[in-house]
Amino acid sequence: MSEENSTVKMDQSVNVLGTALESCCQHPVTGFFRDGHCNTCEEDIGSHTVCVILTNEFLAFSKYRGNDLSTPRPEFGFPGLQAGDRWCLCATRWMEAYQNDRAPKIKLTATHARALEIIPLALLKSHAVDLN
Repeated sequence: MSEENSTVKMDQSVNVLGTALESCCQHPVTGFFRDGHCNTCEEDIGSHTVCVILTNEFLAFSKYRGNDLSTPRPEFGFPGLQAGDRWCLCATRWMEAYQNDRAPKIKLTATHARALEIIPLALLKSHAVDLN
């Protein structure tokens, strides 16, 4: 976490199922706090709370919508993402992708409870990879 974020108060690390928030991805490291978890706080305007498993279709959609996640940006320590990677995605971007039939699958145990402010639980569950 950068020095300017050192006073930011992180929300409780709870997932959409009401249990402890699990890690989304460490390689590449993801999350608003770059701690590998989809943790959030009031300052996280984008609500980077949904742990997704990226697909080529979603990456192309996101690039088309102005958020290129696949191109490496070494100047920012960003390796670029590819299909199969997990990433803490903005809840509104996931909803936009869903509305355009491009929503990636979700790891519920690593999706922060604050995602429920934007996405209904039933919809999250319908795209979950970690339900029995």
